[in-house]
Amino acid sequence: MKTTDFMRQLAGYGLTTATILYRLPDHRSVLQSYIWQNYDLAPRFPVLHDFLDFWTRELDGPLHSVTVAHSRLIRPAEIVAVNGVLTLH
Repeated sequence: MKTTDFMRQLAGYGLTTATILYRLPDHRSVLQSYIWQNYDLAPRFPVLHDFLDFWTRELDGPLHSVTVAHSRLIRPAEIVAVNGVLTLH
């Protein structure tokens, strides 16, 4: 992993995966899928929106639907209280 990716995670970015269904330019009734994955900020997803803007501006296959999954990889640790101590020799 690059250092910049780690720094993004510390800044609140999480791993975002988008499944993009789009229509083939020559056969509009046929759907094709594309998986996109990058670090992004939920719930606004500015990096994903930039990619989708690029897609609609530059590519011929019109978008059908986009399904998004997001997970923050660095989270606060859980603290669990321990009731007793067990010592093994």
